[in-house]
Amino acid sequence: MPTGFPDAGEGNPGSASDGHPPVVPFRPSRPRRRSGDVAVRTRNRRHAVVFGARRVPYISAVSSRASAAARGSDHTVTSVVLVATALGVLCLQLVVLPLWLLPSNPTWGWLLAPLALLTTPYWSLLHDAIHGTLLARRTWNDRCGRALAVGYGAPFALLKTGHLLHHRYSRTRRERTEVYDPATTRWAAVAPGYYLRLVGGLYLAEVATVLLAAAPARAWRHLARRLDSPDTVTGLLLDGVRRRHLRQFRVDGLAVVLVHGAAGVAYGRHVWMLGAALAARAVLISVADNAYHYGTRLEASLEAMNLRLPRALETFVLAFNLHGVHHRHPGLPWHELRRAFTADADRFHLGWFDAVGRQVRGPIPATAPEVEPAATRVAPADPSRR
Repeated sequence: MPTGFPDAGEGNPGSASDGHPPVVPFRPSRPRRRSGDVAVRTRNRRHAVVFGARRVPYISAVSSRASAAARGSDHTVTSVVLVATALGVLCLQLVVLPLWLLPSNPTWGWLLAPLALLTTPYWSLLHDAIHGTLLARRTWNDRCGRALAVGYGAPFALLKTGHLLHHRYSRTRRERTEVYDPATTRWAAVAPGYYLRLVGGLYLAEVATVLLAAAPARAWRHLARRLDSPDTVTGLLLDGVRRRHLRQFRVDGLAVVLVHGAAGVAYGRHVWMLGAALAARAVLISVADNAYHYGTRLEASLEAMNLRLPRALETFVLAFNLHGVHHRHPGLPWHELRRAFTADADRFHLGWFDAVGRQVRGPIPATAPEVEPAATRVAPADPSRR
């Protein structure tokens, strides 16, 4: 069972001993390879993710250093502009609006509605920082990631460790949000927690972790042990933060409290507007989180769905809808995902809105055919042989 995770966010933490794809150090002179595997080189060359059995054609198509360097310069400029814009919007929401605009006219509060719609591209930027692909320089990548995470409302160390665990354990027993075991529980027993998570509970749980910033290390250790279970990554998450990032978590957690607490004071009698904006963020984050995995087969951590959006909206969300591509190539920055989608001859599995909407069906039993692992599926009979 892994308890510490790599600082770089390009790969999936874990070990090969339990049958899941490991992270190994990247050696520029001789990339580590095994028979039947492919070592996927990340953009900044800090790690290689080893994928078992499945070849990834796009990597060879874009591995040219010359082409990567040509795109890298433009990507850095774009990333800087996007981060500056995101932080500027955050300043507008938390400072300019409550201190100058609302006192002059409360109708300025309606500005929070379109700002709430920026939640997905904001998370996409933060997501690239988590994977180390937002900026080429690691130091500045992480600084921007931490700043964005403070504005998001949760410490960067927590979001990063949790997201790497998602890549590591996705669709396994530890991380299969909507799936339950009908042999041990009932739909009615798991449905309330499922729907609470779906309508905002996921985001609120992330934000609530700032309460742990003041907890001593021994409390973290005790809580991690109490919450560790084969059915959740929570224990691994807390243990990973405690072992490697506790100091950073405490600093960033304090920053989250100070920034949002000061914003609440600045809003004064209009603080309900800020609360409504954060509630909208909670819903948007939570309802979209598992849409890319809902109803997909189990024991397939490298797989996820690509969800169809108009190209303008795909650009707006920084290609986050190409989630299947991202799970196969977690070291690619957002602007490379469409190129990888084309080079891999990939496909869209569902429309984005359809995928989000079908989650209202609720929890799915692990015995349902739609989530049955490929290794245990029985091929349908050939009608011609009847």
